[in-house]
Amino acid sequence: MNRSEEAAELSDGPPPELPDGLDMQDVQTERDGTGPLFHRIYRARILDAQLPAAEVMARVQGDPNDIAPTELARFHRLSEGEGMRFGDDYIVHMPGPWNGPVRIVDVRPTSFRFVTLAGHLEAGQIEFRASDDGDLTFEIESWARSGDKLSRILYDGFRMAKEVQLHMWTSSLEQVVRMSGGVRRGPIEIRTKRVEMDG
Repeated sequence: MNRSEEAAELSDGPPPELPDGLDMQDVQTERDGTGPLFHRIYRARILDAQLPAAEVMARVQGDPNDIAPTELARFHRLSEGEGMRFGDDYIVHMPGPWNGPVRIVDVRPTSFRFVTLAGHLEAGQIEFRASDDGDLTFEIESWARSGDKLSRILYDGFRMAKEVQLHMWTSSLEQVVRMSGGVRRGPIEIRTKRVEMDG
């Protein structure tokens, strides 16, 4: 892995705006959280992929558990129907009392984005996206603060939750590499920008 962390301002890559028409019940954005905002990008570049970005993303949208390290996180869809759709709710089951409810706020052929809901360890958004730019590139980008004071202690104090999260998403990227039929080009990149916020 290639990791970096730096201080930043909120204007430097702010969280996306939530779309009109979203059911805002229980939505927990970064404004509802506590402590610093962490803007993180996890990136894997893949050589000789046998699947294009849109097909990789179609498989992930069909079942996020195909890339989730299920010993750490398992996605359970609460909405009925097939495929991933705007407004769908999921519970991300994690060990211990850490289940994380999320809602889909954007779905496109090569990406999708969640917002966290009340009760989640974090307050913010996370996006998964794939692109073909010579190589296949898969990225997971998050904008999040701790959901409450206990979460802040675990994440930014003891750093335990932060390292578990890092393992979870880097494992997901490795699974995308396997799914694509290609090989990883260079190390997984993790870029973190820390934004100090009031509250």
